[in-house]
Amino acid sequence: MSAISHFSTDSFADPRECHTAHFITRWVDENTAVVTANGEIDAANAQEFVAYAMRHRDQILRLVVDLTGVEFFGTSGFSALHALNVRTAGEDIYWALTPGLPVSRLLRICDPDGTLPVYDSVSAALAAVANRPKPLLKLVAEAR
Repeated sequence: MSAISHFSTDSFADPRECHTAHFITRWVDENTAVVTANGEIDAANAQEFVAYAMRHRDQILRLVVDLTGVEFFGTSGFSALHALNVRTAGEDIYWALTPGLPVSRLLRICDPDGTLPVYDSVSAALAAVANRPKPLLKLVAEAR
C-alpha cells in the first residue's frame, strides 16, 4: 500500500539509504510531501534522489525538498535539482527547495540568477507551495 492510503498529518514514508545519503518523505497532507535528504549528494546518488523525490508523482501536487541536512553537495546534485525542476514542471507539481550551507554555496555558482525556487526554511517553502501557482516551465508535446 502507498503512503497515501495510510495518510495522517505529518506521517512519514519510505525512508531510503542511498550510498552516503538518507532520504525520507513526510506527508503534510494528502497532496503535499516534504522530501528530506541528509548526508552527501554526489554522482553516486544524485539521480537516485530525483527518482526518490518523484516516486509519488501521481499523488503529489506540492513538493518541498529539504536539503538543510546535506553535508556535501557535488555538481551532480545541482544537475539533479535541474532535472527535478524540469520533471516537476512536466508533472504539474509545484515545488520549493530549502538548501543548507553546502547546497547554497553551489547554487551561488551554478544558479546565480536564482531560477530554482529556493526558500530559507521548510515552513517558508510550505507556505510558498500552499498557493500552488502555475509552474514557471511547462513542457508541451511537439506537433508532428
